[in-house]
Amino acid sequence: MLKIEKKYIVDENNNKLAVEIDILTFNKIEEILENYALYNYMKDSENSELLSISEGRDYYEKLLKNNGN
Repeated sequence: MLKIEKKYIVDENNNKLAVEIDILTFNKIEEILENYALYNYMKDSENSELLSISEGRDYYEKLLKNNGN
């Protein structure tokens, strides 16, 4: 499991308001969430038309470009 080192941002009463994590951890969490979402999308689309590997890569690259990544 991913070990997350975090720092809490608190108010004057020591109530936790936010969490700070390093950028590498954030990027890893983001990647995990994207992979999880992609897996679920693929699982939900099992009855859809299948693409070849190259067609799938092309389609994925197109999605990334459309989302500004």
